[in-house]
Amino acid sequence: MDVGKVETLVKEQQLKDQFENLEKHTQWGIDFVERYTKFVKERSEIELNYAKQIRNLSKKYQPKKSTREEEEGKYTWCRAFLASLNELNDYAGQHELIAENMTSQIIAELTRYIQDLKSERKTHFHDGRKAQQHIENSWKQLELSKRNFERACKEADRAQQYFEKMDADINVTKADVEKARQQAQLRHQMAADNKSEYSSNLQKFNQEQTEHYHTLIPNIFQKLQEMEERRIERVGESMKTFAEVDRQILPIVGKCLDGMTKAAESIEAKTDSAQVVESYKSGFEPPGDVEFEDYGQAMKRTVSENSLTKPEKPDKPGKGKSKLFFFKKNKTPKQPKEALSHRFNDLMTSKPKMHCLRSLRRGLSLKLISLNAHVRNFIEGANPEDFSHLPPEQRRKKLQAKIDDINKDIQKEMDQRDALTKMKDVYVKNPQMGDPSSVDPRLAEIAQHIDKLQTELQKFEGWLAEVEGRMPVRSEPTQRQSSVYDKQSNTPAANNNCAQDRESSPDGSYTEEQSSEVQSKVQTDTEFDDFDNEEEEMLPTIGTCKALYPFEGNNEGTLTLAEGEVLFVIEEDKGDGWTRVRRNEEEEGYIPTSYVEVFLDTDTKGLCMWR
Repeated sequence: MDVGKVETLVKEQQLKDQFENLEKHTQWGIDFVERYTKFVKERSEIELNYAKQIRNLSKKYQPKKSTREEEEGKYTWCRAFLASLNELNDYAGQHELIAENMTSQIIAELTRYIQDLKSERKTHFHDGRKAQQHIENSWKQLELSKRNFERACKEADRAQQYFEKMDADINVTKADVEKARQQAQLRHQMAADNKSEYSSNLQKFNQEQTEHYHTLIPNIFQKLQEMEERRIERVGESMKTFAEVDRQILPIVGKCLDGMTKAAESIEAKTDSAQVVESYKSGFEPPGDVEFEDYGQAMKRTVSENSLTKPEKPDKPGKGKSKLFFFKKNKTPKQPKEALSHRFNDLMTSKPKMHCLRSLRRGLSLKLISLNAHVRNFIEGANPEDFSHLPPEQRRKKLQAKIDDINKDIQKEMDQRDALTKMKDVYVKNPQMGDPSSVDPRLAEIAQHIDKLQTELQKFEGWLAEVEGRMPVRSEPTQRQSSVYDKQSNTPAANNNCAQDRESSPDGSYTEEQSSEVQSKVQTDTEFDDFDNEEEEMLPTIGTCKALYPFEGNNEGTLTLAEGEVLFVIEEDKGDGWTRVRRNEEEEGYIPTSYVEVFLDTDTKGLCMWR
């Protein structure tokens, strides 16, 4: 019995140890599933953050809602970049899909499975502990009945020995002997009852022990094993789903990348460069050849027949010391002695003081014109409605685009008018559906709007016809002279000298002024002292110009132009965009050079007329 008891205790201890080991292992498995779920959750957050950053990047570089967007839409490289941004946005959407699928297919499923796994594990270990507790209680009951039986047997033996001793003693009364005999029988009966109870408990314990070790515990272990296998399989399926979620988006990601590649391949450099040319060409005719200005003629006329003394003989070609002195910047040539008539002639033909004053007046006038124009544009707050501030070709494009927009608005209003007219007809035929007169106010409003749009359309079409009708036609430089210019260039007064008058002034611009006849020479001293009298002098004409576009000279110092008008040019454009012209002897002013076609007199260019 002692050996069996020891074996039973060893088995119970081993079983208890196995339950503890299994409990630790299954808990570690559940912790692993929770750890893997946390890993997938962090991966999902990374995908969401990455997709968010990609979307923000795509949004950041999307073209802004402005006129610049329309310009960018013209070029293939801008459209390709926009297409790449859209594909990148779709690419970000696929990463959001990864996060969404991981959340729904892995994280949510594993979270529910972990709860079920914990509950199942708790149930199995509860059944195992219950079975173990039951077998322990049966063993305790068996041990108790065994001890009771052993004690009863010992008490029965002692009672039997006491009865035999009393029965052998002659000094003991019969009553005492009978009492001892009854006590011995009672103890024997109690021992027999304890023996039966012990035998019954032993048989019961053996059955329960057999069932415990061969049925209950194996079943519980089997369930725990199945639970562990399901957990492992579930982890494997989750890992497989983790990879499949990425694999599912690969075709769409490939399409996004293919779209980016296709957008890049759609870029056409020649088309874009041609579009730039089309967008920025002005329509102006290129200027003609610049003609040679022979300043040597002025030097020859300086010593002329009007001189009181003979001019000195020129040096021989091989001995000329300062033949080209006026091309030297840092060295001043030694001036030869000249006759009094030569000095007087120079005094009459060159007026350095008046050069400075007239140059100053020109600079101030042009600055005033530019300032007034800027102030007027600032006050108006917008460009002219007819786009007259643009070059001809750009103006034509703007007018055409405006006409197209107006036509679309007119068509929209006409469609709305037709729909309301049909509705009115339906109301007339079926009065119960509505009042026909209720549509009339809206029809009248649409008619007024259409009339307004048509008026505006006619206005812009007139401007467009005006631009297309007067676009300059390319011609050879020799054919650019008008009849008026021919007439002016053949005037006999074009043989006089003004080379000194058109030399560079101190401000870097040319100033053309006439060398008048005897009257001008007499008034020379007065002009040096009186600037107002000098301003009334007539500058010589150096050519003509024909107005290509109308111009309203609202600013001080400007001159109003009419299309096709021919004016006399008295001062060329010095690079500031303005040309000085004369309409008649009393009306002079500045006009935009881009608004006229200039014909410089080849016979008088570099010279001026004597008046």
